[in-house]
Amino acid sequence: MRKIVFSFLVLAFLTSSHEVSAQTIASKAPPDPTVNYDRLSRMDGLIQGYIDKGWLNGMVVLVVKDNQVVKYKAFGYADLESKKPMAPDALFRLASQTKAIVSAGILTLWEEGKFSLDEPISDFIPAFAHPKVMDKFNPADSSYTTIPAKREITFRDLLTHTSGLDYPGIGSERMRAIYEKAGIPSGLGNIDRDLNERMNALARLPLAHQPGEKWTYGLSVDLLGCLIEIISGKDLETFLHDRIFAPLGMHDTYFNVPASKAGRLATVYTEDSLHHVIRWASNHFGIDPAYPLQPKHYFSGGAGLTGSAFDYAVFLQMLLNGGRYNGVQVLAPRTVQLMTSGQLDFMFNGRDNFGLGFGVTSEKSATREPRNAGSFSWGGYFGTTYWADPKAKMVVLIMTQQTPNSHGELTGRVEQLIYQSLK
Repeated sequence: MRKIVFSFLVLAFLTSSHEVSAQTIASKAPPDPTVNYDRLSRMDGLIQGYIDKGWLNGMVVLVVKDNQVVKYKAFGYADLESKKPMAPDALFRLASQTKAIVSAGILTLWEEGKFSLDEPISDFIPAFAHPKVMDKFNPADSSYTTIPAKREITFRDLLTHTSGLDYPGIGSERMRAIYEKAGIPSGLGNIDRDLNERMNALARLPLAHQPGEKWTYGLSVDLLGCLIEIISGKDLETFLHDRIFAPLGMHDTYFNVPASKAGRLATVYTEDSLHHVIRWASNHFGIDPAYPLQPKHYFSGGAGLTGSAFDYAVFLQMLLNGGRYNGVQVLAPRTVQLMTSGQLDFMFNGRDNFGLGFGVTSEKSATREPRNAGSFSWGGYFGTTYWADPKAKMVVLIMTQQTPNSHGELTGRVEQLIYQSLK
């Protein structure tokens, strides 16, 4: 009888251990039998060719298949001038890759019943009650007239970028002028503003269109970050650490990068008028590239994080695992399904739908490009790209720090070479 009980306990322990290990990314594991590694290595020469031609300074590629690393390689330089080699664990300015993490964060509060997805955000920020939509605009002085919105902005609108909020800097000409006049920050490189005060200022400005009627990339997730602070009572930095980073073991993702890790931060590059790669100047586009190291308390939910490729892969693997990683349930499986399911009655870019924080590959796109339907993805302003493919059970990160890039087709070619390696 004791032998039976002991055997049962051992079996239970081994099963439990296997379940936990299967939920984590294995950095050292036997070759994945579903991957042809010789074919996968084709990308090495392709990427190195772009570096040799001076089209790219450096890149990190991370491919996780079936919960194990099958490719994790750095190419070129983290700093071109000093010839400092790019390292796999280099830190990248994530910019808009911040958005998916903040979207997951607000949904942990939704799971606690703090709000409903179709609830007006004015229940938490009263300044957003009775919004107005821009009607006529005078470019001479940035004046405008408005009409009443048909309804208020909801949490779902913010998560799907259908709120009517636009972007400073990269948004429409009209809204850029209005936001600049009102001192609305883009979130990139902002340090000492007051998030709540700026979002209340945003509430006094017109929307670009009626809530829910169009997809417009903008400050929706910065506003979600503000709502997290109001609902949770914590600043966004503390909240994401407690809810996402600490439970998942994401020890390299920060709003404020510690001085001890400053040496891992990759240098940012841009292009001159002849498309030569040049270092990003401290005042270029109003963004000081040193912002990850500058002490800040303005936490941009849409653009403010810095992190490593591996950390972000852990976040995406958690979602592929149905919200669970390393024995910790961060989100419920059904919540992940909602996040990665098309929420719109139209295709946001003409071919794909948008979920609660991600672009979602459509069946139409899957007939034309390598990714399978249902893959969820996005990227960041400084040249970072990611996707997770549930059908292939794969997570991919392609990380650079260069924008614009006249040879941006490299990312698509790397994607081709990843999928052609799958058996």
